[in-house]
Amino acid sequence: MTQRTPANRRSRVPGLSSPGKISSPTLIEAARRPLPVAADASNITEDGAAPTVGGNLRRLRSKRNLSLEGLAGQSGVSRAMLSQIELGQSAPTINVLWKIASALNVPFSALITEPRSNQAKVLRGASAKILSSQDGGFSSRALFPYDSPRRVEFYELRLRAGSIESAEPHAAGTVENLVVTQGRVEIRVGGESHDLQAGDAIQFEAGVAHEYRNPGDEDAVMYLVMTYADEVG
Repeated sequence: MTQRTPANRRSRVPGLSSPGKISSPTLIEAARRPLPVAADASNITEDGAAPTVGGNLRRLRSKRNLSLEGLAGQSGVSRAMLSQIELGQSAPTINVLWKIASALNVPFSALITEPRSNQAKVLRGASAKILSSQDGGFSSRALFPYDSPRRVEFYELRLRAGSIESAEPHAAGTVENLVVTQGRVEIRVGGESHDLQAGDAIQFEAGVAHEYRNPGDEDAVMYLVMTYADEVG
């Protein structure tokens, strides 16, 4: 890490986004439609993830000795919305997740994954945690648990034909390594545009705004490895 007909969207995921452009990653999977928390929200999490997000938010906030009011002030997300999320009553948009994650200084994946087990973890496709745009134009699926400190994250990204995903800058030192496995994707970063076909890969510093476009007539599939300068989670 919206599309209203080759739409624009904005987020940070993978990649994710703000109204007008789709970002993400969230980020991260094929659309499972939850209830949006705002009329202009472009990206949403699936309903089933709400309890997990709520528990993680409460734990991370408490760990930092932050009140709901304090986190609201730092994130720009209202106290009422934060309370609803913690209670599992709201499925937050990807943009909201990014605001909260930025305020807590954690990757948004730390908010959507369940507590870690010491045993081998199999992530079934049928129960994958997917973040998607409201219209399903962009989706991002986390390919391994994010419940422990790490410097690497792995995502499957899908971008429908004609869709645009705009991602806000990630933390300084964040690097995206992306390979296209299906379709065509245009990556715009640092004022330059890179046209990638299936089999092509790209690596770039993700500390600046960047954009994923699908100018082709078929859906694009990408796999993204994000590496961080500092340990996250």
